[in-house]
Amino acid sequence: MRKVKLYALSTCGWCRRTKKLLDENGVEYELVYVDLLQGEEQKRILDEVSRWNPRLSFPTLVLDGKDVIVGYDEARIKEALGL
Repeated sequence: MRKVKLYALSTCGWCRRTKKLLDENGVEYELVYVDLLQGEEQKRILDEVSRWNPRLSFPTLVLDGKDVIVGYDEARIKEALGL
């Protein structure tokens, strides 16, 4: 099983769809709602996201700390996770 981290915004429809896809397929993942963080923690997480996705768009899905899928791409997410 891959280590999955989802960077999302609490108000983002595409983020909700990505979360729903992961949930429906029983994928374990870490979820970070970037817009709900504050101060230094938010800055640190935004720096982290920008290493994977310089445009800072959401959702940003990081797999095993090496692969990234930006945006909601159901087929690509399923393929990457072997679903």
